Amino acid sequence: MKPVIWLIGGTSEGRALIKAIADLPVQLYVSVATEYGAELIEAQDNLTIMAERMDLAKMRQFLQEHKPTYVIDATHPYAAIVTATVQEACTLENAKYIRLLRPVGEAGDYITVHDFPEAVELLNQVEGNIFLTTGSKNLRDFTAVKDYKERIALRVLPMESSLLSALELGYKPANIVCMQGPFSKELNIAMLKKFKSKFMVTKNSGEVGGFAEKVEAAEEAGAKLIVIGRAVEEQGKGFVEIVEDLRKNFAGK
Repeated sequence: MKPVIWLIGGTSEGRALIKAIADLPVQLYVSVATEYGAELIEAQDNLTIMAERMDLAKMRQFLQEHKPTYVIDATHPYAAIVTATVQEACTLENAKYIRLLRPVGEAGDYITVHDFPEAVELLNQVEGNIFLTTGSKNLRDFTAVKDYKERIALRVLPMESSLLSALELGYKPANIVCMQGPFSKELNIAMLKKFKSKFMVTKNSGEVGGFAEKVEAAEEAGAKLIVIGRAVEEQGKGFVEIVEDLRKNFAGK
């Protein structure tokens, strides 16, 4: 029986890791939250994709049934609840947990806030249109921004659930962009200019999340970038280190 690796998360670096270990003699299970996330992953012989949101009980059940040698958490840096649940499940089931770290973007001139409520508070103290690039999960927070229906344009993934969420919260259809990244500096500039945005709100998603392109675009378009800081300083391993560890442990077996 092949050793089992369980990778959680549909991020771009998670997909790159799947490809990087495609030739290893392991059975790889990948968990993503949505069917859309599953469709972005290319099929390979040793891969089983599971598209469902798993709570603690389901995670523990999976660990008990499949007994993975490694559990790799490749979720988004801001998916704090999912990461905490995976960590708890691994602790309870004595499974080897590895966090795939995404480097933090550092360059540029921007305002950093601690969380979404602080971003809302700041936006209520200034005037001007806003371009929101923080995803669909926190759209409700920004309905507390004064005149949000008029001021906010937003960019979300091209998923029906994301679009419906935005519409149900009262965001204008003409102000909703549904697109899959990565986004170039030029495309970000074009969107900022289209919506006449004085502010751009984003997360510090690092290099793979196009953070540098957002910093440069905001500067060139004359918009102020507001960045939601990461909740905690995570411990884990980088992409190259994880690939090297897996190859050392499984290559040639």
